[in-house]
Amino acid sequence: MEVILLEKIANLGNLGDKVSIKSGYGRNYLVPQGKAVPATAEKIKEFEVRRAELEKVAAEKLTAANVRADALNKLSIVISHKAGDEGKLFGSVGTQSIADAITAAGAKVEKNEVRMPDGVIRQVGSYGINIHLHTDVIVTVSIEIAAEA
Repeated sequence: MEVILLEKIANLGNLGDKVSIKSGYGRNYLVPQGKAVPATAEKIKEFEVRRAELEKVAAEKLTAANVRADALNKLSIVISHKAGDEGKLFGSVGTQSIADAITAAGAKVEKNEVRMPDGVIRQVGSYGINIHLHTDVIVTVSIEIAAEA
């Protein structure tokens, strides 16, 4: 299936690119989410008419993500959690806990923007957590996990 991308998508292409993808990915994700349209002659003409508008929207999203990144870079986050004598947490700290702590500190972050490729945190310590704000904007936030008194 060939589609025209309406926004930049990681590992696939930029706005306006005509890419060939598996039909299920297009039908079930890209087209319903408004990220792409099928590459028919009619849709290609329609896209060319809307291209400037879509580029303007993409630039606004990038600017907003950069503003949020500046706010996140100024934050220092400490999360208190119950822990044993050796620093091992009772339970774990995951994406929802981190998103809630950052939002409480003053910068709105959604759970799906927090990236933890190594899984949840199960030890007391200092960690660098990636926050994926935009395809081109990824911020590393320093998070300190402390044992509750």
